[in-house]
Amino acid sequence: MSSPPAFSSVRISGCWALGPDGGNSSAESLDRLYPAVGSTKPPRKRTTSQCKSEPPLLRTSKRTIYTAGRPPWYNEHGTQSKEAFVIGLGGGSASGKTTVATMIIEALDVPWVVLLSMDSFYKVLTKQQQEQAASNDFNFDHPDAFDFDLIIATLKKLKQGKSVKIPIYDFTTHSRKKEWKTLYGANVIIFEGIMAFADKELLKLLDLKIFVDTDSDIRLVRRLRRDISERGRDIEGVIKQYNKFVKPAFDQYIQPTMRLADIVVPRGSGNTVAIDLIVQHVHSQLEERELSVRAALASAHQCHPLPQTLSVLKSTPQVRGMHTIIRNKETSRDEFIFYSKRLMRLLIEHALSLLPFQSCTVQTPQGQDYEGRTYSGKQITGVSILRAGETMEPALRAVCKDVRIGTILIQTNCNTGEPELHYLRLPKDISEDHVILMDCTVSTGAAAMMAVRVLLDHDVPEDKIFLLSLLMAEMGVHSVAYAFPRVKIITTAVDKKVNDLFRIIPGIGNFGDRYFGTDAPPDWSDDEDALST
Repeated sequence: MSSPPAFSSVRISGCWALGPDGGNSSAESLDRLYPAVGSTKPPRKRTTSQCKSEPPLLRTSKRTIYTAGRPPWYNEHGTQSKEAFVIGLGGGSASGKTTVATMIIEALDVPWVVLLSMDSFYKVLTKQQQEQAASNDFNFDHPDAFDFDLIIATLKKLKQGKSVKIPIYDFTTHSRKKEWKTLYGANVIIFEGIMAFADKELLKLLDLKIFVDTDSDIRLVRRLRRDISERGRDIEGVIKQYNKFVKPAFDQYIQPTMRLADIVVPRGSGNTVAIDLIVQHVHSQLEERELSVRAALASAHQCHPLPQTLSVLKSTPQVRGMHTIIRNKETSRDEFIFYSKRLMRLLIEHALSLLPFQSCTVQTPQGQDYEGRTYSGKQITGVSILRAGETMEPALRAVCKDVRIGTILIQTNCNTGEPELHYLRLPKDISEDHVILMDCTVSTGAAAMMAVRVLLDHDVPEDKIFLLSLLMAEMGVHSVAYAFPRVKIITTAVDKKVNDLFRIIPGIGNFGDRYFGTDAPPDWSDDEDALST
């Protein structure tokens, strides 16, 4: 666990300005009880802990924050260098924890975060408990209502940069949905919930603990409005549950954890001073976690013999001739596409010959036995690194019947030069398949390493991953092979050099732009790290 911040146990004082109480039971009348200060954004509509159709991003008033991944969570050795920074947000029900979390994310201006709600981890109820919940007689505000073992296991994996599956809880039926949501690690993880500080093992995973201290009247008003308008409850049931369970649980289990917090934030989202303090501290922590993967790869593992896991297509006069055509800057786009496709077909055929095969005997139409070979794996899945990698999909489909295809979008951050994961779609049960990972050029290997890391996070065995590329730099070969020594690397050619802009020398230019007929900016890299949608 990291050392506590220098401003540990800070309390930023302030007060709410309450509006008049109209006394109506409708959701509209409850709006007038909200304080005049703070956020004026409309309430979130949420009947489940995670929405299946929710895109992997968080929209704020200033920008879009991606929550589907993060910059490379590994170093040049393919392992994680520093753990993610985890913020715990505790406080009473409807105290404004999620709003505070959103404000922190927006102020941080960090593009890769994970916002994890404790609401997702309610335990599965028995039939009797379901009946109690339907009549507002089940205590959801007791520590026993939460699956702390799953919470701790999930946070540990996220902190290590690994992917996790999050249950989706339906508040209207008080049950978990069949579908689970996949999240990926991030530089910053914000975990919010009423019992965020109620478990000793969970506390060890939190680098910064924040308690949102909101007046009980405000919390009651917010809870009434939320449960009536968003969860279909009636006002009598909400008040019954509040008096019987929510308030006693706050006094017994939640408020005492305030003393464990590094920062106490009264007034929630209305306290911008506290938000600024938190953001300053997190920024200082992130600066210590900065990692430049491409620069590290450029100086690592060079001048070594090429690894045994590398297989290069035999440089026949035909292969050499096709390389001459696609490398020539004067080659027309039509010819470039035609001969690239021919090379892709040869590359795919060569890769398939390296798959595991076993002996088998079949009968010919003449009734004679033939001692043959058959693929001994379960299935073959192709995964293309967008956008250039998708140009190899037709060649794979042409030689592999019923092959499944997945896609990964990795782009370079224009400010840092580092690859970042933007989009992912993989077939189910991919862990049982041999995976053909496709990209057209590999320069430093940074994006290829990220793609391999994603596959490993989905439990694909390392020795079942085949990285295919038309052209690779020696740097990229060494980097991938050193980090993942059991990944098979297959290409049609290896060039020795990479220049200061990480472009392969002599190279083939920007493959995606030459293939799709698009123009690249002057500083655009020609390897797999620089991709466009």
